[in-house]
Amino acid sequence: MPIAARILADADGYDHMNGWGGGWMWLWGVAMMVLFVVLIAWLVRASDGAVRTTHPAQPEPTARAREILAERYAGGELSTEEYRERVSELQ
Repeated sequence: MPIAARILADADGYDHMNGWGGGWMWLWGVAMMVLFVVLIAWLVRASDGAVRTTHPAQPEPTARAREILAERYAGGELSTEEYRERVSELQ
């Protein structure tokens, strides 16, 4: 029997792909999809984390509040007692 006829008739005993398309081939597809999803999630999380990092030169969050209190104290809006009380609240 010619080779072309044997391939078309599937006379060699294998189903398709010469035995490589059998029962466990679906596992590679699932593993690749899981790997792809994990890779995408990792990339999104890594890029999100890069945006959220604070620069070392940035002041601490309460620094601006202390500046405002100092300005109000210097302008006479706050008494010494009120100023000290509010500064201690920030710490």
